Amino acid sequence: MSYQPDNIFAKILRGEIPNDTVYEDDEVLAFRDINAQAPVHVLVIPKGEYISLDDFTQGASAEVVGRFFQKVAEIARQLGVDGEGYRVIANTGHNGGQEVPHFHMHICAGRRLGRMIAQG
Repeated sequence: MSYQPDNIFAKILRGEIPNDTVYEDDEVLAFRDINAQAPVHVLVIPKGEYISLDDFTQGASAEVVGRFFQKVAEIARQLGVDGEGYRVIANTGHNGGQEVPHFHMHICAGRRLGRMIAQG
């Protein structure tokens, strides 16, 4: 699968769709999820054209990957959720529940989140 530049996150990166930015630098954009699943729900995306976690870790340099994950943790601290705890999620592919074909991580916090995967 090749990167599709018409996905919603690519449009957000190009400024075609507004967002509620909580952090931005040359490599990363973080913004509040419009369909929040927790009191704090922020999406963190790299500015490069990466489809999934697999694509990102294979296509980006180790330095870029490392900085991205450092930024995810830094953003969680900036949001003030590091004390009570938070969940970081990267859905990959159809079976993983990925809905947007641009690599992104969710930071979810603000209440007890419960089980990660429902039994059954």
